[in-house]
Amino acid sequence: MIQWTKQLNAAFGFSFLWLICLIYFTQGFRSFVWTAISYHLKDNLNLSPSASQFVFSVAFFPWSIKPLYGILSDCIPIKGSKRISYLVIATVLSLVPWFILGLSSNLRNSTWHLMVFLTAQNLGSAMADVVVDAMIAEAVRYDKAKFAGDLQSLSWFSMAVGGICGSLLGGVALSRLQIYTIFLLFSVLPCIQLLSCSFVKENSVNSEVLVEDSIATDLHTDDSTLDEDSSLTRKSHSSTRKRKKGKKNPKNRAGNTSKSKILENGSLATKWYHSLKKAIYDLCRAFRQPMILRPMTWFFLAHITVPNLSTVLFYYETEVLKLEASFLGTVRVVGWLGLMLGTFIYNRHLKHMTLRRILMWAHVGLAFLNLLQMAVVSRKNIAFGIPDRVMVLFGSALVDGINQFKFMPFLILSGQLCPPGIEGTLFALFMSINNLGTTIGSFVGAGLASILNIHSGSFDNLLLGIVIHALCNFIPIAFLFLIPKEATGSSSS
Repeated sequence: MIQWTKQLNAAFGFSFLWLICLIYFTQGFRSFVWTAISYHLKDNLNLSPSASQFVFSVAFFPWSIKPLYGILSDCIPIKGSKRISYLVIATVLSLVPWFILGLSSNLRNSTWHLMVFLTAQNLGSAMADVVVDAMIAEAVRYDKAKFAGDLQSLSWFSMAVGGICGSLLGGVALSRLQIYTIFLLFSVLPCIQLLSCSFVKENSVNSEVLVEDSIATDLHTDDSTLDEDSSLTRKSHSSTRKRKKGKKNPKNRAGNTSKSKILENGSLATKWYHSLKKAIYDLCRAFRQPMILRPMTWFFLAHITVPNLSTVLFYYETEVLKLEASFLGTVRVVGWLGLMLGTFIYNRHLKHMTLRRILMWAHVGLAFLNLLQMAVVSRKNIAFGIPDRVMVLFGSALVDGINQFKFMPFLILSGQLCPPGIEGTLFALFMSINNLGTTIGSFVGAGLASILNIHSGSFDNLLLGIVIHALCNFIPIAFLFLIPKEATGSSSS
C-alpha cells in the first residue's frame, strides 16, 4: 500500500492527488447535508412525498446537463486555464448556497428559494465532477496510462469513504445540531477545496499558442534573411514614417492599439467558435458509435420506465416504522458497503460476462428485491419475527450492490471511448444520460405517488405502488436488443 502510494505521488504529485481525493470525498460526504434536507422538507416545510420528490428532481437537474460544462472547459479557457479556473468557479457555486442558507432562516424556510439555492449548489458540484474527471483523463495519457486504473480506484475509494463518513455523521448531527449549523459545517469542505485549487499547477493554453507563434516567426525570419539589406532599408524608412505620423497625430498609437485589441478579441472569439464546433462534431461522431449509443439508449430507458419511490419510502420509514435519523444514516453506510461489494464482485467474476446477461439478471434481482419492501409494508415480516430494521438494512445493501452491476460496465466502456480533446464532454454526456434518466424516473415516481394518493399520514396504496415498481423492472429487459450481443463489460470491441 505504501509503495503504491509512493508511485502515485511520484507520477502525479501530492497536490494533484490530494485535490482528486478531496473532491471525490466531498461528493460522497454530501449525504451528511442532504439527510438534513430530507428531514427539513418533511418536518419543517411539511411537504408531501410527491412535493419533496419534485424539489429533489429539480434541484438535481444540473447533473443532467454535464456535457455543457465539459464543452466549456474543453474549448473555452479562462486566462489560459481549462480546468483549474472552472474548478474554482464550481467550488464557489458549491460553497455560497450552503453559506447563505445557513445564515438566512427566511430563505431556508421558503420552498422556492430553497430549491433555487439547492439547484445552484448542484450546478457547482456537477461542474466540479466533470472537471475532475477530465483532469484524470488528461493525467493518465501516454506514458502514465498504466496508472488509469489506480486513479479510478483512488477516486472510488475516496467517494466511498466520504459517503460512509457523511452517512454516519449526518444522522448523528441531525439529532444534536440545528439545520443551519449543519449547512455551515458542510461549507467547510468547499472552503478547503477552494484553497487546494491554488496548489495545483496547470499547463497554460497560452503557452501552447506562444510555441506555435514562435515556430511561425522563426520560419518567417528564415525567409526574410534572403534580402537582409533591403529589409533593413525598408524597416528604417518605415520607422521614419511612423515617427513623422506620430508627431502629426499622437492619437494614432492609441487608435492602433484599440484596433489591435478588437482584432485580437475577434480572433479569439473565432478560435473559440471553431473549437466548440470541432468538439461538438467529435462528440457526435463518438456518440454515433453503436457500442456507446445503444447502451446509452438502453440505460436511459431503464431509468425512465421504472418509477423512483425512494422519497415515499423515506416518509414511510420515518412516520410508520419510526426509524431514527441515526439508523437511516447506518442504512446508507450499509448501502455504500453494498456498492463496494458489488464493485468487487463485478471486477472479480462478472466483467467478462456479456452485458445482456448482466443487465437482465440485475433487473430480475431488483424486481424480486421488491418482495422485501412488500413484506415490510404489509407487515408480514413481523409475523415471521423479522424486525423492520433488519429488513431495511438487508434490502439497502442488496439494492445498491445490484445497481452497481448495472453501472460498472458503462463506466468502463465510456472511459475506453473518450477521444483526446473531449474527455470531459463525452464522459459527462454518458453520466448526464444516467442522471437525466434518474431525474425523469423521480418525476414518474412523484406522479405515481400523486395518482395513488400516497402522502404523509396516508400510505394505504403504498403496497400497490411497490407492486407497480416491481413489474416495471421487467420492462427494460424487453429493450436488451439495444445492447450489442457480444459486448462485455471489459471490452469495447
